[in-house]
Amino acid sequence: MLKLCYSPCSGHLTRPFSYQIVFLVHTNGMEDHKITFENKIILAPMVRVGTLPMRLLALEYGADLVYSEELVDLKLIKCFRTVNRVLQTVDFIDPSDGSVIFRTCDREKNKVILQLGTSCEKRAVLVGKLVQNDVAALDINMGCPKEFSVKGGMGVALLSQQEKAMAILKSLVEHLKIPITCKIRILPTIEETIEIVKKFASAGVAAVAIHARMKDERPQHDPHPDFIKAVVKAVRIPIIANGGSKEIEKHSDIIKFRNKCAANSVMIARAAQNNVSIFKPDGVLLPVDDVIIRYLRICVDFDNTASNTKYCVQSMIKDQQETARGRLFLNCQTLHQICSIWNLGDYCYEKQLEFQKKGNFGRRDVTPGFIPNDVIKEPETKKSKVIDICDEDIFERNVAFYRSNYIKDPDLPKSILHNYAKKNNIPMPIYETFQKDKLFRTKLKYNGKRYASTFWEKNKKYAEQGAALVCILFIGLVSEESLIKNGSILK
Repeated sequence: MLKLCYSPCSGHLTRPFSYQIVFLVHTNGMEDHKITFENKIILAPMVRVGTLPMRLLALEYGADLVYSEELVDLKLIKCFRTVNRVLQTVDFIDPSDGSVIFRTCDREKNKVILQLGTSCEKRAVLVGKLVQNDVAALDINMGCPKEFSVKGGMGVALLSQQEKAMAILKSLVEHLKIPITCKIRILPTIEETIEIVKKFASAGVAAVAIHARMKDERPQHDPHPDFIKAVVKAVRIPIIANGGSKEIEKHSDIIKFRNKCAANSVMIARAAQNNVSIFKPDGVLLPVDDVIIRYLRICVDFDNTASNTKYCVQSMIKDQQETARGRLFLNCQTLHQICSIWNLGDYCYEKQLEFQKKGNFGRRDVTPGFIPNDVIKEPETKKSKVIDICDEDIFERNVAFYRSNYIKDPDLPKSILHNYAKKNNIPMPIYETFQKDKLFRTKLKYNGKRYASTFWEKNKKYAEQGAALVCILFIGLVSEESLIKNGSILK
């Protein structure tokens, strides 16, 4: 539902009046929630940064709205939606390998905007219908200048294909019940920039975010706030200013940049990536270590991947990477190892053990061709046949390999088995790995017998470790009690 309301502009704006577009978002029986794009300070979409933990922390520190990282339609369109009852999240899962493509939760439901990378109106609508009950709005990326996006006809490429861009926006506005926005870069002239924003406004978008640089300009180049200021005067939809992080070091700088652009709202990327406490309204930046500790707790609580967590923390400790602690951090491979540096190792271990025992939905539940019972698929979509690598002569157990359970490489199952074989003059084990879709299972031959885990893994390395874990369990190098304790034996 759309409502058009008259409201006076804030004092820093140059227009004598504005119309505030209010979208009433229906939320599954809950009261309608009003979402607007006026007078907001927003976490910008950033690849690998805008995942759930960073979005939640930005909201906790004072951001009004948060954008997800750009997610490509081809990746989202094949996902299934499931409720993760252990984490209390909604997960969009890639069935080919069990990876989480997008995760959200009730704490951000009315404040998160999913940014979509697309070049096709039909795919965009399909994705929009898939996610619209779990997000506050959908944004189309028309500003990314990276080669991957441009070659795929996405991002800034859409600014030179305006008919296609308009078709995408119009289709989304027509078929979805949530607000549609887009994020662009400025064009070579102010006049061209105004003209394209007017077109997008006529398509029914709720707001346009404008990065104040041209497609060939990078963060080291100065932004062009005069372009945004001119657009604000020319249109009546909210304009969100972006691209000012070069001159933003504290909260008051955010307001200065918004005023310089005369924009309705402002969107922050790199300054927030460096220290997300920049959203705090009191203007007091927290020490980076305090931010990291809070961020890591959220990562643990929502079972964030080690690789994504490490990427975000690395952005926060840029100046510390050459210190002893920085070098230790760069060598980390697991979430537990990262947390241990900030004295959260025990917290991480206990939480991960809790999740494993409760059956946190993830790749353990996924097999090739997997479709969960609560997901509706088209009739012609059938569960594919799983490769059966086992027979009567193989020892098989429901034993899962969790990398987080092994802090030191010498303690890994393969290392234990290889060291034992070498010590006892037994031929080294032979690994035979099978792949289906993006998942792997391994059959291990050792001392005349064969072993395998029942679980499909996301890579060959983990599949081999899983088979080795089954083997060392059967030959007595690790106890069943210890595997039950750390959550490796699953029922």
